[in-house]
Amino acid sequence: MLFAPADLTEEELELQREVRAFLATELPRGTFEPGLGMAAPRDRGFSAKLAERGWLGMAIPVRYGGRDRSAVDRFVVSEELLRWGAPVGHHWVADRQTAPTINRFGTEEQKQRFLPAICRGELSFAIGMSEPEAGSDLAAVRTRASRVEGGWLLSGTKVWTSGAHVSDWFVVLCRTGESTEDRHAGLSQLIVDLRADGLTVRSIPFLSGHRDFNEVVLEEVFVPDELVLGEIGGGWAQNTSELAYERGGPERWLSTYLLVEELMRAHEEVLGTERASIVLGEMVASWWGLRRLSLSVARMIDAAEAPAVQSALVKEMATRFEQDVLACVQELVALEPVRDGDSLLERILFEATLSAPSFTIRGGTNEILRSVAAKGLGRL
Repeated sequence: MLFAPADLTEEELELQREVRAFLATELPRGTFEPGLGMAAPRDRGFSAKLAERGWLGMAIPVRYGGRDRSAVDRFVVSEELLRWGAPVGHHWVADRQTAPTINRFGTEEQKQRFLPAICRGELSFAIGMSEPEAGSDLAAVRTRASRVEGGWLLSGTKVWTSGAHVSDWFVVLCRTGESTEDRHAGLSQLIVDLRADGLTVRSIPFLSGHRDFNEVVLEEVFVPDELVLGEIGGGWAQNTSELAYERGGPERWLSTYLLVEELMRAHEEVLGTERASIVLGEMVASWWGLRRLSLSVARMIDAAEAPAVQSALVKEMATRFEQDVLACVQELVALEPVRDGDSLLERILFEATLSAPSFTIRGGTNEILRSVAAKGLGRL
């Protein structure tokens, strides 16, 4: 498999400089607690400020509130936000994958209803894919929607639904057709109100004490026909397209970036050792390689391609890299991760240590991603 070479143009580099200047002014170092990648805190006000600058819904058409910019432009903005540890949680899912998916598969009514509000930073979305006995094997989902007058009754359980307790909507992958030998057949996507009657959100405490993960139980939740996303029975192809937005971006290799940056600030004495030079050199080389692959995926999206296989490969390699970075930092400095530690490094190390096991699970386990890649390579 070949990834096309990808470098930033001068216009894209100018956008990068603009975002860096904005962050230095809006969120000066030391004035806020930075988050780790896309798991950063939620801040509606900050999301609204990004929207005012045209940095949400960047690739969405102007007529729907977007800016008609490229996936690469969004890559540039996202990379800088994540690198800075900015509070992107409120808008992240809606901006990254829900808006492009609705723009591609939604009806005109759906586009008019949801896209402008997403681009203004007003609506937040969660992801309704994983299930208790399906996990990353999305073809095994059992949540079912049954046809009724005017819409569908949706029943089932979704799990690991990050942010469902504070989000407005989620896009649910469910079964609408009869079971066949082809597990990919009969799947559809519905846009579901997270405050609908019959829907219950139950918190799942994480090791760090955070309660961002949720189980969402749907008991005959009515979903009107106008909230069917795309074609009935077309859910698998649509979901695969959505995963290309989810798996190949900078959030898959920047989760532990701040850990290294803060190590270099707080422990300069470590940097002079031969071992540190080797370890940091290997990390930087890997980081640049992954960045170029990820940028290439964004270029493919701009070329109207569907780089699901390439995104799966980037995600598999990148999330292992994020975990390796944590291990390298732990090797270089003898420091206990402390939840309420005096230093920022201690606190970031605490968050990274407890959340790192999830990196190779969220968005698809390594085993599933390797399977996607292996099957996809045979078709390329």
